[in-house]
Amino acid sequence: MEKKLIPAKKNAFRIFFEESSKNSITIIFLAIFTGLVLGGILAAATSVEIYDAFGKSFGSGIGATLNLIWKTYSSLFIGAFGTPSKMIAALRGGDGAAILAAFKPFLESLVVTTPYLFTGLAIAMGFRAGVFNIGAEGQLYMGSIMAGWAGWTFKGLPPIVHIPLALGVGILAGGLWGFIPGWLKAKTGAHEVINTIMMNYIAFNLAEYLISGPFQDPNEAFKTPFIQESAHLYRFFEPPLRLHIGFFLAIAVAILIWYMLFKTTWGFEFRSVGLNPHASKYAGINSSLITILAMTISGAIAGLAGATEILGVNFRQTQALSTGYGFDAIAIALLANNHPLGVILTAMLFGFMRSGSRVMQLKTGIPIDIISILQALIIFFIAAPAIIRTIFRLKEPSKNTLKPESASGEKANG
Repeated sequence: MEKKLIPAKKNAFRIFFEESSKNSITIIFLAIFTGLVLGGILAAATSVEIYDAFGKSFGSGIGATLNLIWKTYSSLFIGAFGTPSKMIAALRGGDGAAILAAFKPFLESLVVTTPYLFTGLAIAMGFRAGVFNIGAEGQLYMGSIMAGWAGWTFKGLPPIVHIPLALGVGILAGGLWGFIPGWLKAKTGAHEVINTIMMNYIAFNLAEYLISGPFQDPNEAFKTPFIQESAHLYRFFEPPLRLHIGFFLAIAVAILIWYMLFKTTWGFEFRSVGLNPHASKYAGINSSLITILAMTISGAIAGLAGATEILGVNFRQTQALSTGYGFDAIAIALLANNHPLGVILTAMLFGFMRSGSRVMQLKTGIPIDIISILQALIIFFIAAPAIIRTIFRLKEPSKNTLKPESASGEKANG
């Protein structure tokens, strides 16, 4: 008589853990957590005080390390969001000026997030259509300098005309910088990675020539004139607060791209070409046109990032406008799995970390470059989920539920 094995009953907690361990969102959160832990250890390794503490005793060294990690991330949080006690006290007091002062770090983080959000959307848009746009940095430069040109050249226009005009010029400039490599890929097969890198160098040097030549302010070297006040993007508060309408414009663009990609026929064609351009062409989709459009739209969004920076924050162009937004955007898009709504969250992660790093450096002496290392660690662990599954002993998703994924972040049907 055979004995039937009765499977052990699983409690609710174990079922939840097993199911959540198969979820990619869980991998992302654990990758961020692991990156933060290793980033804290690296931050401690740069401090002479830690080595002095270990010289006294092992316990003192561990205590000093934990204290420094806490101080590093608490100052990073305060720099990005503000001091919670001051924020609560200001809200209870009801004084408008005190509230704005308490929330200034948070509002400033939104300003820093805005170009990350635009450029992240630009890269994600290209990835979805199967094109790798490395040229967002150059497209941002061209969008910025041409929007600035429209901002200081046209005088006497009302804001309702001048602002859309300047934004439109920036969008067209960025779109042109994306159209060229897109057309070359579609018509000649030239790889967009090489072409967009080359277009970056052209943009950098062209911008440098314009700033130090035809566009230079007669009164200041290596700077353009200030744009007309009629071209300033609307700011919600008085200086020194800089939050402008560009942030909410970026949110609107993210929603618009999401709707286009997932709710329209054109979006389906974009994603289809991103999955398999040859099968899409066989199905009657004009793959060449989609490639050109994807690169052009991607460049236009990156150009809009530069336009909002000069019209909403800087008001003039200098040779140090961008701080690598276009290159960080690649990581932002990949971290969001190329989903437009996910880009909102990952752009805020990068923007808030970048904004808070200034306070972190002032309070702890930790180099601001540790933030770039931290971002790289997070991307590394997300790109290698097997490491996260091994560290946290997570189960692999069952093979019968897996679907192949393409580089565009799309799952194949089947």
